[in-house]
Amino acid sequence: MAYEPVPAAKDPDLTRMMTSLDEQAALFGQVGRDLAETRGTGEAAGGLVTVEVSSSGTLAGVRIEPDALSLGADALAQAVVSAAKLAEQDVAERAHQALGPLRANDGDDNGGTSGNGGGNGVQYGG
Repeated sequence: MAYEPVPAAKDPDLTRMMTSLDEQAALFGQVGRDLAETRGTGEAAGGLVTVEVSSSGTLAGVRIEPDALSLGADALAQAVVSAAKLAEQDVAERAHQALGPLRANDGDDNGGTSGNGGGNGVQYGG
């Protein structure tokens, strides 16, 4: 879905508000694209096992070095699980960083829930 900027209004306050909304829409789009491309990696067994996950937590890749096969089945399985957990933690941190522009724009640390209309300078209600 393509986003079309709103044409300028004759009221300067409305024009500022519409411009702000256009900027926020562009920012949300960019952050969404960044999140979609975010990956996290985790290693275990001294780097013999590496797992990569997407921002949704979906397994994106597993690399097992040949020397890892000498660990035995149980230890290798545990190494894969450990690497996957580390990859999940890594992608969560990267996603948090990718959301930084939205948090900075909000003006608080509530993840975008400041209660004043999203921190865009426009007050809603009384």
